[in-house]
Amino acid sequence: MKHAFSHYRILLPAITLVIGICLGGFLPHTPLHAVATDRTDTYLIATGLLDSDVEAVFFLDCLTGDLSAAVLGKSTGGFTSLYRYNVLKDLQVDPSKNPHFLMVTGLIELRSGGYRAYGGASVVYVAETTTGKIAAYAVPWDRARWNAHTPMQDMLRPVGIMSFRAATPVPAGQKPY
Repeated sequence: MKHAFSHYRILLPAITLVIGICLGGFLPHTPLHAVATDRTDTYLIATGLLDSDVEAVFFLDCLTGDLSAAVLGKSTGGFTSLYRYNVLKDLQVDPSKNPHFLMVTGLIELRSGGYRAYGGASVVYVAETTTGKIAAYAVPWDRARWNAHTPMQDMLRPVGIMSFRAATPVPAGQKPY
C-alpha cells in the first residue's frame, strides 16, 4: 500500500504539469502593459502606449500649462516625435492663482468615420483641481512615418473636456487634494 502511494507522489505532479502546458497552449496570450507616473511640485510625467510596441512619455509643466509628448525613434534611439499643447485655456486656469494639476494616461481607440481618428492608443488625462476641470488629449500618431524614420512634430488633440465638480476656492497654504 505504501509503495502504491509513492508512485502517485511522482505521477500526479507530472500529469498536472502536462495538463497545465497543454491548456497554456490553447489559451490566448495577453500581453501585460504598465504605465508609469511621477511628479514634482512643478512637473508631471507619465508614459502611455501609442501602439503595441511604442510608447510616449508625457510631460506637463505646471507653471506654464505646456503639455508635451515625445516618442523614441525606431532605430536612432533619440526622440524623433514631439507633440505639444497648452492646457490652460481648456481647463480655464489662471496661472497666477497657483493651479494644481493631476495627470494619468489611459488606453482608448478613438474612431472617426470607421477609421482610427488619431492613431495613438493612449490618451492623457489632465485635471486641474482648483477649477474642477478635466481634459483628455490624444496623440495624432502615424506608425508609417515612425517606421520610415521620419521625424514628426504636431499638436496634441483635445478630445474631451468636462467639469468633475464645481470650482471651490482653496484656502491659502492648503493643497486641494
